[in-house]
Amino acid sequence: MENFGDQVRQLRKEKDWTLTKLAAMLDMDSANLSKIETGKRSFDEKKLPIFCKIFSLDLEKMKTELLSEKFANKVYSENVDGEVFHLAEQKVKYLIKNDKH
Repeated sequence: MENFGDQVRQLRKEKDWTLTKLAAMLDMDSANLSKIETGKRSFDEKKLPIFCKIFSLDLEKMKTELLSEKFANKVYSENVDGEVFHLAEQKVKYLIKNDKH
């Protein structure tokens, strides 16, 4: 399974665009985009709507992709065991059940 940066690079290359071109379209520095593509920096969620528009991607699906990567990176960096997934699922169910909206 590829990471979000790999997806960005693949989509960019499919269009035959340079880092500089895509970075300009996203209103960001090409060095930062390069770091995103290599996994050294995370993608700014605020840029996601324009990213999805550029590549005709489903925004909700890409939000899920980005959030799952952030979650996975946190679990990995903290060296947490698999129990965290079960607990997180329970907490999400609790939050949904007690949502006051």
